Amino acid sequence: MPSVFLKTYGCQMNERDSEQVARSLLDRGYQRASSEKEADVILLNTCSVRDLAEQKALRKMMNLRALRKKNPDVVLGFLGCMAQRKGASLEKEMKGLDLVVGTQKFHRVAELVDQARQARREGRPGFLAEVGEEEGSESTIRDHTLAPKQVTAFVSVMQGCDMHCSFCIVPTTRGKERSRPIPEIIAEVRSLVAQGVKEVTLLGQIVNMYGRREIPTVAGKTPFVQLLEELEKVEGLERLRFTSPHPRGMKADLIGCYGRLERLCEHLHLPVQSGSDRMLKGMGRGYTADQYRRIIDQVRERSPGLGLTTDVIVGYPGETEEDYQATYKLLEEVEFDNAFIFRYSPREGTRAAKEKATEIPEQVKEERNQDLLRLLTRQAKARAKGRIGSLVEILVEGPSKTNAERLTGRTRQNWPVVFEGGPRHLGQLLTVRITESTGFTDYADPSILS
Repeated sequence: MPSVFLKTYGCQMNERDSEQVARSLLDRGYQRASSEKEADVILLNTCSVRDLAEQKALRKMMNLRALRKKNPDVVLGFLGCMAQRKGASLEKEMKGLDLVVGTQKFHRVAELVDQARQARREGRPGFLAEVGEEEGSESTIRDHTLAPKQVTAFVSVMQGCDMHCSFCIVPTTRGKERSRPIPEIIAEVRSLVAQGVKEVTLLGQIVNMYGRREIPTVAGKTPFVQLLEELEKVEGLERLRFTSPHPRGMKADLIGCYGRLERLCEHLHLPVQSGSDRMLKGMGRGYTADQYRRIIDQVRERSPGLGLTTDVIVGYPGETEEDYQATYKLLEEVEFDNAFIFRYSPREGTRAAKEKATEIPEQVKEERNQDLLRLLTRQAKARAKGRIGSLVEILVEGPSKTNAERLTGRTRQNWPVVFEGGPRHLGQLLTVRITESTGFTDYADPSILS
């Protein structure tokens, strides 16, 4: 039985795509390899959001070619965003590559892998590149490979993006917005719940723009809110999350879902990118810093215990010290629970990449990055003091990543909680008491567990 090793770079969308690829290969008779050294097929699912992610994947593949000394027939392939962006040119860049599969062809990976393996065995050239657009591809990411007692799952509700922010390559790598029908998504979630899943996270490049091309607004409710309300009715589903939304899609009907829909978790990841109106305009974000603040105030009014996270870019071309200080001020005022801070990385083909004359030195980017991280850490530690002694509900997901002897779960606000539990607690909703915290991870007293 042939074996496959699949490594994923990048976002949750990529993780979900890899899960679909794995499912299709398993259904075709492949088995998972425990390491790349033991695999007959090695696939890297790539990311193009930053140059660093692409370079990691390219270096990894260069090293993997050495495995051909022991196994000349091993199939090597790139999947995903970098594969979509570079296409067949990757074969010239990486001699010996067998396969390049883009973001709208994941459902064809198993078939293409079979063809590549046959070519290898027959000793003939067999390079394959599939990166064309395909109608209906948004509905092909629907199958899951669940681990024993897995209680959380990602559900892809749409593909592509039409926002065209000046720094972002995603519209090029993922294509135009395409959304799945609501009944199709509901059926997938019901199937997951029947298999023991209790929490679902809806995925989309701009998830709260779901359905705006295909589904009409009804009684003032946008398609995404219609979807959330249908998922609220799914018996056995305990928790519902979504990522990543855009501030322009945070309309009154969606804000009104917080505090109203019981299954919708008190958590929001809402990228801000900058606190400077000048930078936001240059990025093509379509909102001001004050408009962003008002959205947060409105959601917090509906959901006072909201867990709030964001994305921020530092060092965007032309970012002055004044622009940076506006970002610092916004983070200081809003008090996020956590944030992903990115040093701007030019991506070929984006509008921002043409602004070479106003590029920010890497040293300045790094200083601003570290400055914001220090602010976040101070704020997180200060807020964590208020959680000590409180009772919280967690969904136990599995062993802690840093200590296999402990278990970890997440609150509805998406705060990670580590505690000393046993196998009987896996997959359970538990109430625990917080005893200490690092600021970003809480620790719970196991003595009150049943």
